[in-house]
Amino acid sequence: MEIFVLGEGSYSVDSSKKFIPFDPQVDNFRERPGSLFIHINPFLVKTSHDLILFDSGLGYKDTRDELYIHQHIRNSGFDPDDITLILMSHLHYDHSGGLAVERSGKLEPSFPQATHVIQRGEWNAAISGRSSSYHKDIFEALKDVVNIEFVENSGELKPGIKYELSGGHTPCHQVFWINDVTDKCFFGGDELPEPEQLIRKFIAKYDYDGRKSMQLREEYGKKAADEGYTCLFYHAKSAPIGKVRYENEAFVVEGV
Repeated sequence: MEIFVLGEGSYSVDSSKKFIPFDPQVDNFRERPGSLFIHINPFLVKTSHDLILFDSGLGYKDTRDELYIHQHIRNSGFDPDDITLILMSHLHYDHSGGLAVERSGKLEPSFPQATHVIQRGEWNAAISGRSSSYHKDIFEALKDVVNIEFVENSGELKPGIKYELSGGHTPCHQVFWINDVTDKCFFGGDELPEPEQLIRKFIAKYDYDGRKSMQLREEYGKKAADEGYTCLFYHAKSAPIGKVRYENEAFVVEGV
């Protein structure tokens, strides 16, 4: 198993839910009151049988009009069309923006060859247009064009790839457990987005069910420690890939 971080940098987001690039070397956080500051880290994982993308970033472009995520995939030694599976934890914009790209004024799929694995309930919420956390036009661009494998509840997508309906961050959020012969990795989406969230217990206001998310983080951490899973942290600031230990009733996360 090979794991690549497709980091898209740091952003501030306020009540308008717009993601604005933030460079801590240049920008002053005091000039963005009421904002959250987050990092965006999609992941590319090569297993024995698949090239997997975990969530898709914001869908922002570089100065050459190319998606950052496409460029980062190429920098990792692959072509975007090489991706076989896109495993989506949920469909909030900061996780799904890279699923579609604007070309000549029209949105089209960014990964037309890949199978997109999405919880059916999450898709229904996203394409309904009832929440500004989702950008409906992205999903309309995918509908009836790409291969979407809708899953429900929890199960095994194929040997070595398990999905788990978790329902902490959104009602139909899911997490993934990958077992590839001798290597294992876990992707917790926005229920375990940073290693620091294993260190301290808290209930987050941005979660659909904050108490459940808090409990799930502990469950994920203990399983990762017990069974040797490498954890992928989508919003990590400095250590997006980590190994977890649980000792003396506390978690320790070591960057990989």
